[in-house]
Amino acid sequence: MPVTDPLADMLTRIRNAIQVRHDSVSLPHSKLKLAVAKILKEEGFIRDFDIPRGTTHPMIRIHLTYREGRQSAIVGLKRVSKPGLRVYVGKGEIPRVYGGIGLAIVSTSKGVMAGRKAWREGVGGELLCFVW
Repeated sequence: MPVTDPLADMLTRIRNAIQVRHDSVSLPHSKLKLAVAKILKEEGFIRDFDIPRGTTHPMIRIHLTYREGRQSAIVGLKRVSKPGLRVYVGKGEIPRVYGGIGLAIVSTSKGVMAGRKAWREGVGGELLCFVW
């Protein structure tokens, strides 16, 4: 069955895996999902990610991070820009998520990057999602 919004599917799979306390979650590979996984790893929301070999279709396996008491590092995920309603922000309009505790992921002309990095580089773009 085709997926109309692959990034929303990725966020939903991560959200569902966190609720049942899985150590990792697998999802179909794409360049956008790989870029988002790299940002989540750099910001400390996930432990690691890899691309397992030997499968018929390329997949990304995301290893989730849990803190003491099996509490996830990711509390919430929210898709902002959707296929039916794209949301674009200028360089000065990039929102701070939960006062800087969270993370905004932006797709810019220089690639997919965290909101803080896009703000520092002075570029805007499509506001993909919030993670906190």
